[in-house]
Amino acid sequence: VADAFEVIDMLSGSELERVVAKHRPHIIVPEIEAIRTEKLAEFEAQGIQVVPTAKATHLTMNRDAIRDTARDVLKLKTPKYAYATSEKELAEAAKKIGFPSVVKPVMSSSGKGQSVMKSAGDVPASWKYAVEGMRGDTRKVIVEEFIKFELEITLLTIKQKKGPTLFVKPIGHRQERGDYMESWLPAKMSPARLKKAQAMAKKVTDYLGGSGLFGVEFFITGSDVYFSELSPRPHDTGMVTLISQDLSEFELHLRAVLGLPIPEITYLGASASAVILADREATRLSFNGVDKALSGKFTEVR
Repeated sequence: VADAFEVIDMLSGSELERVVAKHRPHIIVPEIEAIRTEKLAEFEAQGIQVVPTAKATHLTMNRDAIRDTARDVLKLKTPKYAYATSEKELAEAAKKIGFPSVVKPVMSSSGKGQSVMKSAGDVPASWKYAVEGMRGDTRKVIVEEFIKFELEITLLTIKQKKGPTLFVKPIGHRQERGDYMESWLPAKMSPARLKKAQAMAKKVTDYLGGSGLFGVEFFITGSDVYFSELSPRPHDTGMVTLISQDLSEFELHLRAVLGLPIPEITYLGASASAVILADREATRLSFNGVDKALSGKFTEVR
């Protein structure tokens, strides 16, 4: 439990400055998309460690910035995509990309505001849903080609202060409407495609710099690997690591941030994780069937 806390508007540069000046942290770990990332560069210049770096946080908090960097700077293979700042622009962009296509706010997380458009008739509803799910103060969406993938994976990539870049075994995951539903480790994929994904993950995390754990998402097709997204921190699909191995994604992140050694990751066998999504707002909550869930060996409820 934290020794102190502040409730502020994270998009307010002056509020961020006030809190940092008051508490004088050694390390800042951004854990939200809607934050004034330009301020982090100023804190970094003052000698404060920003995890993983201010540049990484700025690029990854904005889907357009990280996607453009991956495609145009690092030359990674990505789905075709375009941007829109209005319903009219979305209709035009979707016409160029083709249907079906995926719409996401450039700033959001956990699938908020994400939808699939199957025809031009879906544009108004997709625009409205994206605007409702946006974070921050940017009214902008990305519309991308729908990739018919065999597998969607998260490759947890650990960038160490002193030591080589490490990878957790590939985590397969399933999403519905952009929301994480379940993940499993290890995901079955060919050694060649895994090697390609690892090389892409290393290339992008080397460019972003710093230290810590990154959740790098890929689409795996029958013949290729597409870069999808990147989070500069532990990932929801990586919650399976709480049971799959001795060092969870959270401990791996902590060790990397603090420059502590990671001699080996010991896996305990094939593992899976499923999330229970709330279907309504509530002040009181209860779960049924916990006894059944825990009757199997090697199961845990978190």
